[in-house]
Amino acid sequence: MTLRIGEVATGSGVTPDALRYYERLGLLPRARRTSSGYRVYGPAVLDRVRFIKQAQAHGLTLAEIRELLAFGDRGGRDRCRNVQRLLGLKIAELDRRLAELQAFRQTLQRYFAQCQRVLGGSVDAQCPVVVELEKQA
Repeated sequence: MTLRIGEVATGSGVTPDALRYYERLGLLPRARRTSSGYRVYGPAVLDRVRFIKQAQAHGLTLAEIRELLAFGDRGGRDRCRNVQRLLGLKIAELDRRLAELQAFRQTLQRYFAQCQRVLGGSVDAQCPVVVELEKQA
């Protein structure tokens, strides 16, 4: 069973342009061509594209996905070691981003509390958040 690029696009929820791009990046194997030049794919390409989209949705970059897919060429412990290294790097990146988000959340909570104090007091008071941000500009 072979699928044309439009069928793969429809079945996987990506555009034909995205499929061509994935192919150029090496995320998808080069498609066979018909005598008239149309790309045709095997049915396994649908699973591959769905995996790519799922990995992207969970924060992996296309470069990381390409690296992860390349590990399929190697077997056993070597493959597992490489996957573990990639996942360790991603976990460290997520931990760094979480720390940044937590710090930003604390800033927003402080601003929220400042607004709450002002809104409970004088009608003519300036918003302390705006005043502070203007000083930083």
